[in-house]
Amino acid sequence: MTSSSEYTPPKIWTWDKESGGQFASINRPIAGPTREKELPIGRHPLQLYSLGTPNGVKVTIMLEELLALGHSGAEYDAWLIRIGDGDQFGSGFVEVNPNSKIPALMDRSGEKPVRIFESGAILTYLAEKFGAFLPTDPAKRAECFSWLFWQVGSAPYLGGGFGHFYAYAPTKIEYAINRFAMETKRQLDVLDRRLAESEYIAGDEFTIADMAIWPWYGGLVKGWMYNDSAEFLQVQEYKNMKRWADLIGERPAVKRGRMVNRVSGEPSSQLHERHDASDFDTKTQDKLQAAG
Repeated sequence: MTSSSEYTPPKIWTWDKESGGQFASINRPIAGPTREKELPIGRHPLQLYSLGTPNGVKVTIMLEELLALGHSGAEYDAWLIRIGDGDQFGSGFVEVNPNSKIPALMDRSGEKPVRIFESGAILTYLAEKFGAFLPTDPAKRAECFSWLFWQVGSAPYLGGGFGHFYAYAPTKIEYAINRFAMETKRQLDVLDRRLAESEYIAGDEFTIADMAIWPWYGGLVKGWMYNDSAEFLQVQEYKNMKRWADLIGERPAVKRGRMVNRVSGEPSSQLHERHDASDFDTKTQDKLQAAG
């Protein structure tokens, strides 16, 4: 292994903003808002404030799947939060999520609004609210929750670990890339072995466990994440993951959910904000650009 320049940590850490690389403008060691900015409120019961990252896509998939089942109470407004511009540090957003991360949801269907933050919590809340995509059998429910929390605990090694050091860090550090590539491949093997014995992650039903895991690990296997990482990690080795990733990706509601709050890729795949089901037909970026 080649060595990088020696670094000796000081006795007391201090914030050097210039060392933040690509994310220096939005990463900081303190919480709370940086400016006053109220959040918009649309006409639907559910108000989502998000961006089409893997964590954001989890929730838009869930909402589109609920609507596909006929749950009209799952109608939602999806407002775009541009994290690169620091929208998550506006006072209104921080009131919904004190951790200043997307996605954040406000349920305004009842007498008193309810805030829900953290994608796993949002999936669970919606599943329980609508009685969908979460098994009622105790054993199957436990399996579903186990895999949901597996994703919550594991994905930081993929995103903040492998993805950051492989694709975004200003300096390529061999030790860091090797460390997190090894862990990412181990996680892919965990999933591939599970999917060798089960059609879906939690069993024979499509659940919130699939919705949580697919945007991260399905996206990785499909080659959508971190530049050429699919080749680097040799994702074609995981045949069962490939089957599952394709199976989930063909669901119409999943296709719609992946478009919402998306700001990259083909313009036809980007629906920056979603306020009505018809927006998928009339307000994708290709149509807005064509209209001038």
